[in-house]
Amino acid sequence: MTSGHVFIATSLDGFIARPDGALDWLPQGGAEDYGYADFIARMDGIVMGRASYETVRGFGDWPYELPVIVLSHTLPPGPVEGTTAEVLSAPPEQVMAELASRGWERAYVDGGAVIRDFLAAGLIEEIVLTRVPVLLGAGLPLFGALDGDLTLTHEATRSWPSGLVQSRYLVPEPRGILPEMQGS
Repeated sequence: MTSGHVFIATSLDGFIARPDGALDWLPQGGAEDYGYADFIARMDGIVMGRASYETVRGFGDWPYELPVIVLSHTLPPGPVEGTTAEVLSAPPEQVMAELASRGWERAYVDGGAVIRDFLAAGLIEEIVLTRVPVLLGAGLPLFGALDGDLTLTHEATRSWPSGLVQSRYLVPEPRGILPEMQGS
């Protein structure tokens, strides 16, 4: 089965976006990619939700060379013209089985609800979490309620002069621990 890997930034208070989905609080691109290039080089493709896809489309030119699977119940299924994206509507286990049949070994999983659903299904192997030194006070959280503790294994932490702090965690198989998170 294809393994899921997360690379995401949160505000210090745990939000991945403002309540309206805006990402204007994230540091602008510059000389430092905060490990993204090394991370993405290990991936066979990207799985993201509709909201993440629409945010990326708003940036202008399509930024990905890797294949992208957009999970949506509202967008028409199939390839998206002018991109490397394809829209699918399927549960996480079915998506990963399909990707495995295409030869994918590792998928970058992006988008709050998609991350929560894949985590609940036991399909996330690694989380690279970058904390940005800003408090938003409200927004879209990365994580939600759990039925029990999910203890992650810390692999490494590093920081940058800008104040960003990034930690890499391995995720144990959480099957049966997170059922309330599915369908978020």
